Amino acid sequence: MTLATERAAPAPPAAPPPVRLRRKTPVVPWLLLAGPVLILGVLTGYPVLRMLVMSFQEYERAQVMGLPPEWVGLDNYTKVLGDAEFWEVLGRSIVFMVVAVVLTMVFGTLIALLMMRLRKGLRLLVAVGLLLAWSMPPLSSTTIWGWIFDTEYGLVNNLLTRITGERWFGHSWLLDPIGFFTILTFVIVWGAIPFVAFTMYAGLSQIPGEVLEAAQLDGAGSFQRFRLVMLPYVRTIVTVLVVLSMIWDLKVFPQVYALQDIGGDREKTNTIGVYIYQMGMGQGHFGVASAIAFIFTAIMLLLSVYYVRRTIKEEEL
Repeated sequence: MTLATERAAPAPPAAPPPVRLRRKTPVVPWLLLAGPVLILGVLTGYPVLRMLVMSFQEYERAQVMGLPPEWVGLDNYTKVLGDAEFWEVLGRSIVFMVVAVVLTMVFGTLIALLMMRLRKGLRLLVAVGLLLAWSMPPLSSTTIWGWIFDTEYGLVNNLLTRITGERWFGHSWLLDPIGFFTILTFVIVWGAIPFVAFTMYAGLSQIPGEVLEAAQLDGAGSFQRFRLVMLPYVRTIVTVLVVLSMIWDLKVFPQVYALQDIGGDREKTNTIGVYIYQMGMGQGHFGVASAIAFIFTAIMLLLSVYYVRRTIKEEEL
C-alpha cells in the first residue's frame, strides 16, 4: 500500500460520548428521617423559639397569671450583660466544666485502655461496675455522695477522725465553695466516666493490630503508640465526647441543686443552670431568665461549632 493510499483511507469513526446516568435521589432515607426530624423540631424548636420571644419581653409572675407581656427590646440582655453576678456565675461554670471534662476524658480513656489489656472475665467485671455507676440516677448518686461527706455521720469525717486522731465530726465540706465544687466534680466525673470509657473502648478496639505491631517494631513505646497511632484513629470520637461533655457539664443542674440543699451556700456555688432556674422559677423574672438561657445556648453552640470545625480541618490536612 502506497503513501497516497494511506492518506486517502477514511478515518475511523469517533467513539460515542459516554452516557451519563442521572443519579436518583434516594427517597426512603429521607422519609425515614422525616418523622424524627419533625418530632425533634416541634419538641425542641418550639421551646427555643418561645424562649427567644420571652427574652425580648417583660415577663413576670403577673404575665403568668394572664397579664399581656410588654415588649422591652434588648433591655433584658442589657440587664444580664451588665450584671456582675451573671459573669461570676458564668466564669465559675466554665472553670468547673473545663476541670470536669479534662478529668472525665483522662480517666475514661485510661479505663478504656485498661479494658483492652484485661482478660475477658475481668473486662466483664469492669464493664458491669461501669454500668452500675452509669445506671444510677443523678439525684440518687448525689444524695449518696452527700451522705459520704455528711457533717456529723459522714464516712469521710469518720475515717479522718480515726486516721488523724482529731475530731472531724462537725466539719462541713459543702459550706466552703472549694470543697463544694470538689465534691461536685467527684459526682459528675464518676457518673460520666462510664460513657466515655465504653465509647473509647469501642473505638480503640477497632484499630488494626498490624498497625500497632508495626509501630512497636519501629521502636515506639506505649505512650508514643497511643499518641501517634491510637489518637489519630479515634480523633472524631474524642471530638464528639468532648463536645457532649462540655454541654452536659455546663448545663448540670440536679447535682448542684441537690448538694446545695444538703449544705452548700447557693450564692457562692451557683452554676449557670441553677442560676437560670432561680432567676425564673425562684424569683419570677422569666424574661431575664430567658435572656440568660439564650446567651448560654449561644455560648454552647459557639464552643461546639468551633471545636468541631477545628477538628475537621485538622483531618483534612
